[in-house]
Order: sequence, then structure tokens, then C-alpha cells
Amino acid sequence: MPHSVTLITTIAVSFGLALLMGLIANRLKLPVLVGYLVAGVILGANTPGFVADMELSSQLAEIGVILLMFGVGLHFSLNDLLAVRRIALPGAIVQIAVATALGAAVAIAWGWSLGASIVFGVALSTASTVVLLRALEQRGVLKSVNGSIAVGWLIVEDLAMVLVLVLLPPLSGWLGGDLGSAVEGASNPDLLIPLLLTFGKVAFFIALMLIVGKRVFPWLLWHVASTNSNELFILSVIAVAIGIAYGSAMLFGVSFALGAFFAGMVMRESDLSHRAAQESLPLRDAFSVLFFVSVGMLFDPNVLIDQPLRVLSTIAIIIVGKSLAAFLLVLAFRYPLNTALTVSASLAQIGEFSFILAALGVSLGLLPVEAQSLILAGAFISITLNPLVFQVIEPVQAWIRSRSNLARILERTDDPLAELPMTVASSYVTSHVVLVGYGRVGRLIGEALSRQGMALVVAEQNREMVEGLRKRGIHAVAGDAAEPAVLIQAHIARATMLVIAVPDTLRARRMIETARMLNPPIEIIVRTHNEEEADLLRKESGGMVFVGEHELALSMTRHVLRNSTAKE
Repeated sequence: MPHSVTLITTIAVSFGLALLMGLIANRLKLPVLVGYLVAGVILGANTPGFVADMELSSQLAEIGVILLMFGVGLHFSLNDLLAVRRIALPGAIVQIAVATALGAAVAIAWGWSLGASIVFGVALSTASTVVLLRALEQRGVLKSVNGSIAVGWLIVEDLAMVLVLVLLPPLSGWLGGDLGSAVEGASNPDLLIPLLLTFGKVAFFIALMLIVGKRVFPWLLWHVASTNSNELFILSVIAVAIGIAYGSAMLFGVSFALGAFFAGMVMRESDLSHRAAQESLPLRDAFSVLFFVSVGMLFDPNVLIDQPLRVLSTIAIIIVGKSLAAFLLVLAFRYPLNTALTVSASLAQIGEFSFILAALGVSLGLLPVEAQSLILAGAFISITLNPLVFQVIEPVQAWIRSRSNLARILERTDDPLAELPMTVASSYVTSHVVLVGYGRVGRLIGEALSRQGMALVVAEQNREMVEGLRKRGIHAVAGDAAEPAVLIQAHIARATMLVIAVPDTLRARRMIETARMLNPPIEIIVRTHNEEEADLLRKESGGMVFVGEHELALSMTRHVLRNSTAKE
């Protein structure tokens, strides 16, 4: 019986060519995602040869985004998001405004209309969640404070873009769009109704997920797991992720990505959330490859020849202008230099929402086709360069810190949370425990020490966390403990034990070096993710190294309590 094999052809060719190009990129010491993007260019309509089905590729890529965001939600609790709201919410809003202004100003200089310029600027203001999460995961910092801030920042951007996509059609007539191609109601000047409707839908969806979904989906996961069928368990995870993402988009106007993210957040309430994340990992990685291939398929290489200066201007706004704005904003909130550089590198690219916004702008007659080509060129090049941007974080930090005056200004040494209050008695910072990081593992250790009445000083990058600890009477300093000044403020020289509860091997090695230099006999306990890193840290620290998370937290807590008591 004759049947269409378009879907099978698209998947087979996309995966096959992505594998080939990825291997070549890896051999050339380039990020493998560059190979995936090149594979997309080869399969696109703008290059000779075989042309893959664009519509099918986009839908397959959307599945990858759904699974990726679902996995992030499984590891990112609402408390984590609320913990960074003070920087993520105002930071993202101001950064969007700055990037939009820069893009609009350049577009106006090119002779574009005001409406086209604004839409162009907004399209350049939002980064790709897929690219960000992939970069953070590869560097093992997704669960760190820096990762939480970057992800929270992107979530705020995504929410803002959902609002823009809903409001753009009603605004298109006023902005000078082609009313003939705009949707019904484009010339309606009353924006209050669509605005309230949008907020109402999003609020109702979030409330539904947090009130009903928080109870239903963990129960469903346990019920399926009780069947002892691994196939049914995997099926339930995928069905929940894709089903909620689809339902949120169809019923509430929320993006697939945000719907999947909230599905993962409520599923996290189950004790089986880690198993769910592990089981969905292969599918997530496979379909994320199709996302990068689909981006490459949209790219027209001719724009690099026809409009080189405009492409360079677009790239400059994305990588330099937007990132610089984020860098200064994070420093303005008195976060460490490392946090500012990580967040700014995370935002130095654009992605899926930019494509959707560009397509909508063209359909409404707001954007010229040239603008869409520039946005796609900006996405292609910025995504390709993003891994390199992350790689220059360390050299930039070293360069800044080699210039003491500049480093002193950027690190905000006048920050009141960066040092312990003068009222802290000397007895509390003598023979005490210095605890680096107050996340899930660090919190368990800190609470156990506090219950035993042991002297404790916490070093934590999250300023809101430090403020909360001080209100509870726990001594804490804000800053990156990889910097000697932070450990000095925690009085590491007089401490009996250093507990590093953050799984960042590079930063842990710096902390160990500082601690050994200032306090050679100090006992050091370290957390890491794998045995290879554990062996390295054992040699450098001369102390205990724990691998994992949940069992690790309990084991670390018992070890710290036992040894702290013994030293008293």
C-alpha cells in the first residue's frame, strides 16, 4: 500500500548528516553544535541538493525543546525561581529594553519604519533557552547560583515574549503593519482586553499547575512506577511532558517550552523525579539535535554577502550590546564578577522566540523579509560563537583581576553583605565551620550544625539567601568563595573545617588552595559529581570527597557532625 515517507526521510537525513558534520566539527576542535547547524544549512532550501521538509523539521525540533524544558523543570523548583526573582525579574526587563532600543536605533538608521524597528529590536533581545541550557549543562553549572540566575532570567524573557506575541497582532495596525495581512482586530486601539486576557490565561495555567498538577502528576508517576514496567514509566513521563506542553499552548496560549517547564516543576514533587529526568535524557538529546538542524535550514548564506555590515551590526547588538547590559545589571545588584560574566555569556545569542517573532512580524506586514534574514543570520552566528564566548570567561576574569583598581570597582568591596558585621563576637568565628553553598546539600548540613549549636559561617553567592540567613541569626557572607577575599571574610584562617557543598571542581580547587595557604591544618570536605573529579580533589584537599546528591547530603552531614564534635 503506497504511503508517504516524508517524516522518516526527514529524520533519517537530519540525524545522519548531523552526525557526519558533528564528527567533522569535533575533529576540527569546534563545538559539535556547529556541525549540526552546518547540516541544517546543507539541508535547507537556500543551498543546492536535497531539501528537507521544513515544517516537519520545525515540529520535531519543538519536541526537543519540550523535552529539554521538562527536564529543567524536574531540577528547578519554584523556590529556586523565587530565590533569584530580585535579580532575574528587573534584570531581564531592563536588558530587554536596552537590547530593543539598540536594535530599533540601528534599524531606524537603515531607514526602516518605527514598527519594523521595534519588532526587530525585540527579536534581538531574547536568548535561546535551548542553547543556554545546553551550555550550562555541559559546564556542570546548571544547578549553581549562576545557573539559577541565568535560567530564571530566561524564564522571565520567555514570559515577556509570550506577552509580545499576543499583543503584536492588535498593535500591528498602529505600528504601521499591513492591515490586509494582519489578523482580525489589528486596528483595535483597545489593548486592555487582550492584555487582561493574556495575564488571566497565564495566571490560571500557573495556578492550575501549582494547585492541581502538584498533586496529580506525582501521584500518577508513583502509580505507573508501581507496575514495575519500565516501558510504562518512560511512556508516562513523555506523555505528561508533551501532553501538558500541547494543552498549555492550545488552551492557555502559553508556549510549548513554558508549559513543559511547569510540568517538570510540579513533577519534581515526586521522589521519582530524578528517575524521570534520567529516563527522558536520551530522547531529549536526540531531539535537541533536530532543533539546531532546523535553525540551520532557515539560514540563507547569501545575506552574508549581500548585507555584511548589517549582519555585523546585528551580531554586535546580540553578543556585545545585550551582554554588556546584562553584565552591568548583574554587577549593579552586587553579585560577583563570575556571576556577571556567566549571565552575560548566557545571553549572547538568540533563538526560538526570535524566529517566531520574526515570522509573525513578516506575516503582519511589519517586518521586511530582509529583517527576518538578518535575525536568522544573527541566530546562526551567535549560537555558533556562544561556546567560544563561555570559554573566554576565565581569561576575562583573570584580565580584570590583574588590574586591581578595576577589579575592586567591579567586585563592589563596599557591599555590606560581603563581610561579617562588626557585632559578630570573636568566639563565633574561631574554631568554626565554613560552609560554601547553601543549596539542597548545603542547607541540610547547615541546619544540622545549627541544631547542634556549632559555630558556622556560610559563604553563598545568592545575596537574597545571605539576607535570609542573617535574619535567622546565621552568620553569612555574600560572594564567590573561589575568591580569597570571601574566605578571608568568613575567617577561614581560624576555622577548623571547610565544607564545599557546591559541585564545581574548578572553583573548589581555588577554595582549597586559599584554605591551605591561610590555614594549613584545616580539614576540608568537598562535594563533586563524578569519581574522576573526586580523585583529583582528594589529592589536592587531603580530605574527604563525596560524590552524588541525596545520599551525599546525608553522608556529608554525618561526617561533618562527627568530626566537628570530635574537634570540640
